Amino acid sequence: MLSDLEANVIAAVILVLQFDNFYQAFVVMSAIVFSIAGVLFGLIVTGRPFGVVMGGIVVNNNIVLIDTYNALKKTGMSPLEAALRMGAQRLRPVVLTSVTTALGLMPMVIGVKLNFFTREIVYGAPSTQWWTELSSAIAGGLVIATVLTLIVTPAMLMLGEKKARRALQVPRIPSVAMA
Repeated sequence: MLSDLEANVIAAVILVLQFDNFYQAFVVMSAIVFSIAGVLFGLIVTGRPFGVVMGGIVVNNNIVLIDTYNALKKTGMSPLEAALRMGAQRLRPVVLTSVTTALGLMPMVIGVKLNFFTREIVYGAPSTQWWTELSSAIAGGLVIATVLTLIVTPAMLMLGEKKARRALQVPRIPSVAMA
């Protein structure tokens, strides 16, 4: 069985191989930080305790965004235009996926138990306590991570392009004027 660290290292290696770029793999893995921030925010809002089980990872949105960015750059777009179009093209799918998942978790977040056999709805049933904490963490992490991903990922990609351009520039040696 792999530990979390080993699994993350393997995922990072696969991302480096997929994107052929260390920086873009780092940007994808930064979604882990976004997710943890969202998990903590979701638990604070709902007043639930934090547990080790609740550290979810949201990297799919970053993978989709960076893949679109690379595809647009290959068509000859400038990095800025590719980043802007990436955000415009992928805004709706990313938001819809996250919102529908978060809304689907809402019955668990508020602690509703549906019993289809007896046709009853119970609010705050004992069986919903563990699921309430887990779903609060997932929904909070997903929503916050999605917002941060849509804002921070394009900014990080542009920052990476700027650093890459600086690294490729040859330093100029000042010429000495002869008198």
